[in-house]
Order: sequence, then structure tokens, then C-alpha cells
Amino acid sequence: MTFFDRLNHSVATSKAGKYFRLDGSGARRERAGSKFTTEVRAGLTTFVAMAYIISVNSLIVTDSGGTCVCTSTTDPVCLTDEAYNDCLAVLKLDMVTATAAIACFSTLLMGLFANLPIGLAPGMGLNAYFAYTVVGFHGSNKIKYETAVAAVFIEGILFILLSLFGVRQWLARLIPQSIKIATGAGIGLYLCFIGLQSSAGIGLIGKDDATLVGLAGCALKDANGICLPGTRMESATTWIGLFGFVIIAVCLLFRVKGAVLIGILVVSIMSWFRNTSFTYFPNTPAGDAKFDFFKKVVTFHPIETTMAKMDFNLDNSEIWIALITFLYVDIMDTTGTLYSMAKFGGYMYKNGDFDGSTAAFLCDATSITVGAVFGVPPVTAFVESGAGITEGGRTGITSITTAFFFFVSLFFAPIFASFPPWATGPALMVVGSMMVKSVRSINWDYVGDAIPAFLTIALMPLSYSIAYGLIAGIGSYAAINGIVYFLELISGGRIAPEDKDLREPWITEGFTWSNVVPGWIQKLVCKVRGEIYVDPLDVIEEEERLEREAAAAAEHTDAKIDVDHFHGGHDIPKY
Repeated sequence: MTFFDRLNHSVATSKAGKYFRLDGSGARRERAGSKFTTEVRAGLTTFVAMAYIISVNSLIVTDSGGTCVCTSTTDPVCLTDEAYNDCLAVLKLDMVTATAAIACFSTLLMGLFANLPIGLAPGMGLNAYFAYTVVGFHGSNKIKYETAVAAVFIEGILFILLSLFGVRQWLARLIPQSIKIATGAGIGLYLCFIGLQSSAGIGLIGKDDATLVGLAGCALKDANGICLPGTRMESATTWIGLFGFVIIAVCLLFRVKGAVLIGILVVSIMSWFRNTSFTYFPNTPAGDAKFDFFKKVVTFHPIETTMAKMDFNLDNSEIWIALITFLYVDIMDTTGTLYSMAKFGGYMYKNGDFDGSTAAFLCDATSITVGAVFGVPPVTAFVESGAGITEGGRTGITSITTAFFFFVSLFFAPIFASFPPWATGPALMVVGSMMVKSVRSINWDYVGDAIPAFLTIALMPLSYSIAYGLIAGIGSYAAINGIVYFLELISGGRIAPEDKDLREPWITEGFTWSNVVPGWIQKLVCKVRGEIYVDPLDVIEEEERLEREAAAAAEHTDAKIDVDHFHGGHDIPKY
């Protein structure tokens, strides 16, 4: 045994290994194939894939103006006001610290209490809605930053209550099976689309006046971000991003451990050298500022302007619209991500549930509330967690490792905020390609299942929202199958699709209404009745184990039939 083999064995047989259900720990519902060293490597990979959120979220929230007050009478958004811009500079550093801190806290919660390899941080899309639609650029809308943060805090409290009593889980398990499967593929395309763009990827896809998006890789852009004539596919950063993509793909092909991480680090380190065409620190004022920050290496900035700055004066009707929007978008977003990652990681049960679902929703809800205290937009589960799952992450140790690196980034923010988007973009593209393979399990034979699943997949990248893709899928499923059900009902079954036998059951096999109730309520009811509580997931796991044994026995019987027939010339073996 090598040193790492001995280490994995020691951790697996310890109390910690049993708690996290490592392979070989003897715990109930072990995570097959999970090893301590693999979990640590996967956690680092997830962190590197998510690290861009530290700088991106700080930039987006800074555009809202935060707690800074614009007093100029001639410039309504204070673009040239020196005092206001100084305040924005402090706000940006506050957001760097707040983003890293809440990502550390929320991901640690997910690892410790839900035992899932899922990273959390302020959500992309939700932060843009928060900054540009709710508060407005430099506070140009009617809703103040402090009021918007208060709405996020209330959303978190509501989510805690919904999660505690199983409402979020109940809603999640009512989603049809075809749409659950399609969600994984849709998120895969969504990840790939992010990785192909310039804001968080390699810049291969960009704006186009005629077709909305088109081939980019622009060396030069106009004021609207559109490629100038003759400059497509001439961007050095696009080409080095493609180089990183090939590195990851080839490493995966040869089953090199840490393939995704290797690709990200190689491109990042190459991009940190100045005076190259693909440097992350060009010789411009912005590039000089980034390089000066990068050279600090170690620094810590305490939150000065956004900590606990909430205003609960919710007399503006628009804030209630924003609160409702936060609620339904976050429910759909987090639900889709958690269930897709569970299926991708292989720990989804046939009743549509997964280990730690109630704890996962509670961790997400608690993180939203604590994040509002820090002054950040709603926290959500990150689809970039798929990068760590691809590296073999299966337990909460992956999340704890990711949280550790977010903690380290509080002091090494200059390093971790300097991973270029063209270094992390290839990882998102590769992970996306792996998630899309779930389309094979969609029931394409029945239109009532196929069309909603297709809309779910298509709308996620095209609307740039997991939530909107789910809404499109669920809405179309209800409309199509609702009409079919109504026609069957009023006609006494005479008007029905010819291939209705091909449709999937709406409720997943193994789903019972009692399974939706959180475990703590079931335990309480059993205690009151004087009954012994049996975890439904244990029952399902035992059923699946028996099914696997039966299948193995059937294969053995078939093999014996073939052997007896070959040797004895008998069509039917004699036992």
C-alpha cells in the first residue's frame, strides 16, 4: 500500500470517515468509490472553478452603489464624483471580503450538515437582478440597497420555514421525472454557454447584431461589445482558453487525476506573466491596478460599509415584487442545481430524493439569511460544483475543502481573485459536456414528456437562467398533459393519444407522500405513537441492494445455462 492508500484507509475507518460515509467506512449508505484524497482534490477543483465569483460578484454589486450616497445635482449617477468613486472603491473591497466569507460559511454548512459536495456563493443572475433591476446602476431605482438586502434577509427566513416543514422538498419531488433529467442536461448547456463567453469564459461566443450571438474570439470590439470587422478568432486569450480545454480533455481521456485542476492552473499561471498577448495584466490602467493588487499576495480587508445595513421599511410595492421574484427564482434555481448534482454524482434514489436533501435546503436558506447580513445578494448552490464531482467528489469533505480555500482566499484574495475567465471557462465546457449525457434517459418516445424536457434544456442557456428553464418545462408539461387528461376525462377515455402507454408516470416510482415529510417530523410522530422510526431511504437502499443481487443472480443463471448447453448439449440445464 502507498502512503495515500494508507491515509485513505485510516480516514475511512475513523469516526470522521463513518460520518461522511466514505467507501469502506462501514456506514449506512456509503458513497461508493469515495476516498479522502480524492475528496480533497475535488474540493480544490470546485474552488478553482468557483473562484471567479469573488471578483465578479464584487464588481456587479459595486455597480449598485451599495450604501454610497450620490449627492451630485448635475450627474444623477455620480460617474465623475470623486468622493462617490472613493466610496465605491471601499465597497468593492468590502464585497470581495463578504463574497469569500459567505461562500466559506455556506459551503462549510453544506459539507458538515448535508454531507454533499456542493459549493455555495452569491448566485450569478440573481446578483445582476439585485444590482441592475432592483437597486439600479449606482442606486438609480426607487429601492435602496439597504431595503433590497432586507428583502433578501426575509427571503432567507421564509426559506428556512419552508425547508423545515418540507415544503421545498415537496415542491421539488412534484417535478416530473423527464424534467428532472432534462434539468441536468440544461445546466450542462448553461455551463458550456458561460464557459464560451468572455465575461466568465474563453470569449469564443459574443454579441452579434443580426443573430444576437455569434462566433467571436475578437481581438478588437466596438463600444457595444461587437467584433470589429476582420478581428474574429484573433484573440490570444480565446486560443489559450482552447489550449486549456484540450489539456483537460486529453488528461480526462488518459484518466489523469486532477485533470480539470491541471488545465485551470496551467492556463492561469501562463496568464500571470506580463507583456504577452494573453496576459491577465495588460499594460493599461485597469491592468496595472489588477497587477498591483495581485502583487500584494497577502492582504485582508474588513467589511466597513455593508455589514448589517438593512432597512426593513418595506412600504414600496416594488420591493414586494422583488421579494417574490427572489423567492421563486431561488426555489427553482437551487432545486434544479441540487437535484441535478445529486443525479450527476450518483446519489439520487429512485423515489426522487437524495441523501441530506432537507439539510441541504436548510443550509441554503440559512446562508441566504447570513449573506444578507454581510450585504450580498441571495446565495445559491453553484453548478460549478460539477467540476469537483467530475474529479470524484461525493461527500461533504469536498465542500469542506472548498470552504477552507475560500477561507484562505480571505487573506490571499489577490491570488484567488486573479484566475482569468479563460482559465476557468474550459472547465465549465468540459463539465457541461459530461452533464448533457443525461438526455439518454429522457422519454423521447412520448411527446408529452419529450417537448417539456426539450424546452427545459433549451431555455436554460438561452434565457441564462436555470429557473426560467424549469418554469418553461413545468408550464408546458402542465399545459400539454393537462389538456390530454381533460379530454380523456370528458370523453370517458375515448379521446386519448394512441401512444399514451409510452408516457412516464408523473410521480416517480417509490414516491409516497409520507416520504416528503422531513425526517424530524416523522421521528416525532413515531415517538408520539410509540412506534419505531425507519428511515425511508434505508428501505429504498435495501430494495435497490436486493434488486442488484437478483440481477447478479440472473446473470449467473444465464451464464450457467450457456456453459451447460455448450458442454452437455442440453437446451435446458439440469440442477
